[in-house]
Amino acid sequence: MAQGSNNNEAFLGSAMQFLQAGQNMAQQFMDYLGKNGAALGNMPPPVADPQALTALQKQFMDQQMSLWQSMLAKQKGEPQSFKVEPEPGDRRFAAAEWRDSPIYDYLHQAYLLNVRYLKEMVEALPAQDEKAREKMRFLARQVADAMAPTNFAATNPEFVKLALETKGQSITDGINNLIRDFERGRISMTDESVFEIGKNIATTEGAVVYENAVMQLIQYAPLTAKVGARPLMVVPPCINKFYIMDLQPDNSLIRFMVEQGNTVFLVSWRNPQEAQGHLGWDDYLENGPIAALTVIREITRAKQVNALGFCVGGTILSSALAVLKARGDDCVASLTLLTTLLDFSDTGEIGLFIDEQGLAAREATIGQGGLLPARDLQNTFSFLRANDLVWNYVQNNYLKGQKPQAFDLLYWNSDSTNLPGPFACWYMRNMYLENKLRLPGKLSMCGEKVDLGKLEMPVYILATREDHIVPWQSAYQSTRILGGRTRFVLGASGHIAGVINPASKNKRSYWTNDDVKTDADGWLAAATEHKGSWWTDWSAWLQQHSGEQRAARKIGNTKYKAIEPAPGRYVRERAV
Repeated sequence: MAQGSNNNEAFLGSAMQFLQAGQNMAQQFMDYLGKNGAALGNMPPPVADPQALTALQKQFMDQQMSLWQSMLAKQKGEPQSFKVEPEPGDRRFAAAEWRDSPIYDYLHQAYLLNVRYLKEMVEALPAQDEKAREKMRFLARQVADAMAPTNFAATNPEFVKLALETKGQSITDGINNLIRDFERGRISMTDESVFEIGKNIATTEGAVVYENAVMQLIQYAPLTAKVGARPLMVVPPCINKFYIMDLQPDNSLIRFMVEQGNTVFLVSWRNPQEAQGHLGWDDYLENGPIAALTVIREITRAKQVNALGFCVGGTILSSALAVLKARGDDCVASLTLLTTLLDFSDTGEIGLFIDEQGLAAREATIGQGGLLPARDLQNTFSFLRANDLVWNYVQNNYLKGQKPQAFDLLYWNSDSTNLPGPFACWYMRNMYLENKLRLPGKLSMCGEKVDLGKLEMPVYILATREDHIVPWQSAYQSTRILGGRTRFVLGASGHIAGVINPASKNKRSYWTNDDVKTDADGWLAAATEHKGSWWTDWSAWLQQHSGEQRAARKIGNTKYKAIEPAPGRYVRERAV
């Protein structure tokens, strides 16, 4: 009887602590909002409706009490009448240790109640506009994720169990991992010693045939006896390294393109250092796609080229083609855009980091010269999915002392790039903040007023359903902007996994609908689902625009000789 009384007292003490923790979490969030109103659209300190706030607090206290009573009942062998489940996809509390111990079982459910309370409080607060509310939701999620019991040794039973089993070795290993990562200046997501660019990733055979201060142009060796007369130029994002498209032979989109009988050229962007800190948007257009198209046509003697852009690479490519169109040059026969924004009306959570105040500060510091460091970009993208890309590694690397597993995609994710300040500031202001690219003649680039509506070549647009960087509905808006006939395809999964979905593995799905006159939701409602990869659909579409078959050509010509083997030295440069 005395033991049961002690357990009851322990539970009551824990309940009161977590009730207070939830209220403290909410109060800290409110205090932050009050001090940082400018970050939320210069809104005044938020003041919730007192009656709504009182009702919310009462509901929270009642739920915490219900949970405490339910846990006591469970201890007596009775059914648990009140239980708090994680949201779908949240595997932080999947281990049996979180349920085997009544204390930890209660602890994680109480935390989930606290998170629910914080989210409901955000919805009860006034907001100047929807973007301000989205910022509050994002900040609330960051606070909640950071305070999860999984992140702390004292409240993580998996840490305790492993420490006991290893007699403290896991603690020592975790501290050593933390010291190594501190010296690196970033969290280790994978075993980087396993990978070497050009040796076991980015291995598709080819050579650099041209280079300038902005990029190297790679031509890949043919893998078929005959190829289409029109070559294919690929423009990857400059925010990351191109080899996301050429990881391993079995998941390489580049290799797939070559295997399908295309003469493939790829723009490998330079990882800018201080000497390139003066480069702007126009420099990237002139010395990127525009220069590449000139070289490709001279090497292949093709009058027209097919072109593909991925993410911001697609934005750069479309802008470059609009410049060429203004100059009377129609050298691109077809355009493919993968998870690309042309209309920046809804940019998802990435747009929450870009506002007038913050951008003006960047323009004052690096807008005329300097670098936007890779570390800043990587941190921004990581905290969009903090539980997967930050706290997961805090738990495994530092609390459990584990060595990260070798994973090619995460090696690429850790290999970030700098951006020249003038380029980054121009891009953020004119695209994300002021959304001018979609408006005919609103922007001047390379001395020309651009109009994407005058691009009349056939276009293949791929978006992905779970993309948190380029919302698929925003990518769909490109069908309203470009002047040519468009085929819009929606892939399953997210920004990377939805694109890098090898045809050979026959995984996931994609949706098609030839009618792009309706809105995005109407398009999806009438779309047909196809099992497998979008790669095969795109390859069939591209074949229609590849021209007649001819014998495959060797790499380069007398003017543009091979400078070095692919993947070249630019992609090997790491940000410091």
